[in-house]
Amino acid sequence: MRTVNAYAAPSATEPLGPTTIQRRDLGPHDVLIEIAYAGICHSDISTVRGDWGPAAFPLVVGHEIAGVVTEVGPEVTLHQVGDRVGVGCMVNSCRECVNCLAGLEQYCLKGFTQTYNYPDADGTITQGGYSTHVVVVEDFVLKLPEAIPFEKAAPLLCAGITTYSPLAHWNAGPGTKVAVIGMGGLGHMAVKIAHAMGAEVTVLSQSLRKRDDGLGLGADHYFATSDPATFERLANTFDLIVNTVSSADIDIAGYLSLLTLDGTLVNVGAPGEPLPIPVFALFGNRRSFAGSSIGSIAETQEMLDFCAKHDIAPEIELITAQDINRAWERVLASDVRYRFVIDAASFA
Repeated sequence: MRTVNAYAAPSATEPLGPTTIQRRDLGPHDVLIEIAYAGICHSDISTVRGDWGPAAFPLVVGHEIAGVVTEVGPEVTLHQVGDRVGVGCMVNSCRECVNCLAGLEQYCLKGFTQTYNYPDADGTITQGGYSTHVVVVEDFVLKLPEAIPFEKAAPLLCAGITTYSPLAHWNAGPGTKVAVIGMGGLGHMAVKIAHAMGAEVTVLSQSLRKRDDGLGLGADHYFATSDPATFERLANTFDLIVNTVSSADIDIAGYLSLLTLDGTLVNVGAPGEPLPIPVFALFGNRRSFAGSSIGSIAETQEMLDFCAKHDIAPEIELITAQDINRAWERVLASDVRYRFVIDAASFA
């Protein structure tokens, strides 16, 4: 075991603070990563505050990790010391179920091993990327293309793949009309990626406050959902709608009415309360309501390569560890454009 510096939540209500945690010794297929940057995701806050269930405290969160390989196990073949690498929301899976064997580890029937707050193979609870180092089995470590700025790479491992996966699965591209609900950390990535795929992109946001940003990032249209005329104007329009908002207070029926024949509304936001699904709203136009998790390891690598090819990176605000608690408050207030990234050197 090795001791590393980290920032942990001592409880659901106390501020995060500096601590030390133990990382396991390297197994034959393990990789030791010195973390350079860690993104802040709304999921970090939801987990600590118990929105999705109990957390094991003290807890180190963070599942958007960019770093450098500093040591490898004796049987590692996929990575070398000095490689720029990334780690996202999962660090292992059962490798045996039908979904894992199909290369869809994110849908592991036994539940993939999450990067934090999840029982690991050795019985410990996984601890995340708000730390200086992490040990991960090589198969769940991604290669970061040199074309992606190092400080901007981390959010791609969650916000990037969470939006890329449904856009790719539902065939966003030339000739399709895609709407993105919400212009936040996930939403701004969905706009960039859908635009690069060749879709006609519309942002649906509560107000027009971020309209210039949305259009600048690649949206073709931008509408305020607080205006009832928006829903009348856009009825029966979209092939695909990606909902990035983590709130149950949303007019699902209204958004479903915006789908064209065989259109799909995909939810990637994860509210802490159930979403009411109006069944009769699905009947018109043979609409579908779907959910999408993150992507597989292969798809995440595909996303990283796609972003490198198309010069896509998140809009970030770089902070130190000492800024984390304030940054969390700003995330909850939607006061970030559009992703906080922690300089991991400040954990030392």
